[in-house]
This record gives sequence, C-alpha cells and structure tokens, in this order.
Amino acid sequence: MNDAAVPVRVPRFGLIVIGDEILSGKRQDKHLSKVIELLGARGLQLSWVHYVGDDRAAITDVLRQAFASADVVFSTGGIGATPDDHTRQAAAAALGVQAVLHPQAKELIEQRMREVAAEQGVPYEPDRPDNVHRLNMGVFPVGARLIPNPYNRIPGFSCDGPGGGTVHFVPGFPVMAWPMIEWVLDTQYPACQGRAAQAERSVIVYGAMEAALTPLMERIEADYPGVKVFSLPSVDHPEYGRHIELGVKGEPAAVAAAYDAMRDALLAQSARLGPELVRGGDAP
Repeated sequence: MNDAAVPVRVPRFGLIVIGDEILSGKRQDKHLSKVIELLGARGLQLSWVHYVGDDRAAITDVLRQAFASADVVFSTGGIGATPDDHTRQAAAAALGVQAVLHPQAKELIEQRMREVAAEQGVPYEPDRPDNVHRLNMGVFPVGARLIPNPYNRIPGFSCDGPGGGTVHFVPGFPVMAWPMIEWVLDTQYPACQGRAAQAERSVIVYGAMEAALTPLMERIEADYPGVKVFSLPSVDHPEYGRHIELGVKGEPAAVAAAYDAMRDALLAQSARLGPELVRGGDAP
C-alpha cells in the first residue's frame, strides 16, 4: 500500500500552564502565545488551554483528564525540586504509577553538576546534600520518556495515558520550554504537520446585531460541514464604531466557498460591509 494514501490522524493539541505566579499576576504567561505560534508554523492549532496553581490535587485532576483524552498536551512548569513543584508527583498519581529516578535523567543531571563544579573551580561532590537533592529533578513516573533540554541538560519527560492522551512536561522557563516543545513537535509529530492548515476569512458588518445574523450563521454551518462561523461584536471600535466581524474558519478550500456564500447573503440583505480580513491558509 502507498503510505501517502494512508490518512494521518491529526490530534488535538492542548496546553497546561502551571504556577501560582501566573494566577496571582506576579508573572505574565508567555507560553500560550508562543505555543500557538509554534503550532501555527507547522500547520497545527491549539484546541484548549488550562491554567492551574501549585496545588498537587488540582494538578493531578487536570492531568488525569489530559491522560484520559486522545489529545497531545504540553504541560509547562512545576517539574523542579522545590517544595512548590508538584507536577512530577501529580503526573505519577494521575497515571496510578510510582515515581522513580530515571537512570538516563540521573546521568544527565550528574553531568550538569560536574560541569557547574568545573565552571566554579570546585571539586564535584556527588554525596553533598544539595547535589543529592538535585537528583529529584529526574524522578519521573515509571515509563516516562525523556525530552532533551538544550539549555542545561536537565530533561523534561513525556507520558502516555490509558485513554490515549500524551502529556509532554517541560520547565516553566521559556528559554528551556520553547525549544523543548519544538523538539517534541518535530521528532514526535512530523507526519501531522501541514495536515491541519486552517484559513480564516471575515468581513466587517457595520451597525449589525448578532440576533439578526444568527440565521445566516446557522445556515452557513449547515451548508458547509467542517466550517465554523464566528462573530466578534464591538460597540466602541475607534475606527469602525458599532460593528460585527463576521467570518468563517476551517480548511482553506471549504472556507473560500463558505465565505463567498456568506458575503453574497449579506449583500442580498443590504448589509453595510467594510474591510475583509484573511488569516492563514491559502485563501486569496
């Protein structure tokens, strides 16, 4: 059989951002926009995001749901070895397995400690309490696979859930997390790339009311399966004033046909139309 003829299932992608500092506002989350960018550059898209604080029970619950899904999920934060880092233990609890020191992770952490000692001009002391404690960063759920960290060698890890979901755990630091996420996408999901390309076309409708446009939106979705219709109302836009951005998104070819039908219907209703907007895909 020709492999090119075998359809490739493109999974949904999710993101879990862990940390009290995000929810308290001490730090602004940068992962959401970057993950959207990294996925978009590969013709993929983010389906959902979940924010959770440094609470082990709450993290366990979120991870249990992720593992039970069929989604590919990136989890950022909480994989260090300080008292407020709970992600590694929560992952093991969500999977119902033990957390153990991964032998390859141990080697990488020890290699990093030797490098740091050499940089500081001091002898490497593996039995020193702080060095022993650092090995906790390599304690992962049984069966975990390592994600290489190009910044400081301390790895992340991936685990598969019983429901088909896979969660990839990376640090909260963007300088580490983002190249690690790119590595996962390019080594684990190359066949998916470009197969979920999405296009989006919309038009500004001046002075419109959503209730009046709802029948048209429902008709377009019924006539063009797989296309989603969206409306973004605004009452005080500095340029357009009161208006609705009405559009369609989905596979590029389907979007082009659905948009033409929607625009023709708007013109037939004597709607006042403004600029057209095109995002993604190959839509003209």
